[in-house]
Amino acid sequence: MLSLDKAREIINLEIKKIDLQPEPEKLYAPVHYVMALGGKRLRPALVLQACEMFSGNYHVAIPAALGVEIFHNFTLLHDDIMDNASLRRNSPTVHTKWNNNVAILSGDAMQIIALQHIRRTEHENILDVIDTFNETALKVCEGQQFDMDFEKLSNVTVGQYLNMIGLKTAELLAASLKIGALIGSANDLDIQKMYDFGKNMGLAFQLQDDFLDVYANESELGKEIGKDIKANKKTFLLLKTMELADDKDLKAINEWLAREEALDNEKVQAMKSMYEKYQIPYYTEQKIEQYFKNAMENLHEIKVAQLKKEEMMKIINLLKMRNS
Repeated sequence: MLSLDKAREIINLEIKKIDLQPEPEKLYAPVHYVMALGGKRLRPALVLQACEMFSGNYHVAIPAALGVEIFHNFTLLHDDIMDNASLRRNSPTVHTKWNNNVAILSGDAMQIIALQHIRRTEHENILDVIDTFNETALKVCEGQQFDMDFEKLSNVTVGQYLNMIGLKTAELLAASLKIGALIGSANDLDIQKMYDFGKNMGLAFQLQDDFLDVYANESELGKEIGKDIKANKKTFLLLKTMELADDKDLKAINEWLAREEALDNEKVQAMKSMYEKYQIPYYTEQKIEQYFKNAMENLHEIKVAQLKKEEMMKIINLLKMRNS
């Protein structure tokens, strides 16, 4: 089976081969820049691994894997503009290095380039692959809009939040596995199980991000700690705290959310104290573990030899231990 490290190596080599026009420079230079920043390359690796799991040949899935990774980086580029983030992977974000207009247009170009790569996949299931990609792209946009809407709402529930991250984050992981399975000519039931596996893994992945935003080491995370708290992001940690808090603490939380003049570090420390008072790290870790367990059950139900599932099991164990 193709290992995660080998799949990442293949993707990184293929990214270096991407040939874009030299002009206009301010359209294409940011694309090269953001793709060269690296990253986990998890989603394209999953495309290759899922394809090999069912067909034994990942090569045909390389164009689709590149398309998925380009699209993922496009979403990060635009997210950084909307979040006014200055760092991505310990480097200046595109809109910081250039400007917002350049970043928006380069991001738009990346979405088109992503679809061009998807379309180069030579397989009888190409129309299903394109449909899956397009449906996923729209769902990611829906999730981002919900995320922005939630910043202005005071009555967001944990359930609404989980639905949002299911769209914004988990959907692309699920689609990566589904696309790989489609190119690997898996049967319909196994394709669905691969999708479910990715959805549960993606939900766990985003909840880990929520947790790491507060409790990770900043140099390991590659971006500032407490960014979600400073931006009043409705994360699982915040919403679970508000669900459990007594009236006095709920009032205090709402006051912190409304205080524009508050010092960022003061706000982060105040909210961390609330999280710890209501054992939110414990509840978050329990929820993460449940989604990982669900993912393992999905993987177990897929009708291929156990040996072919081992690399996917390793990925779950790797994600459980991540700190960035």
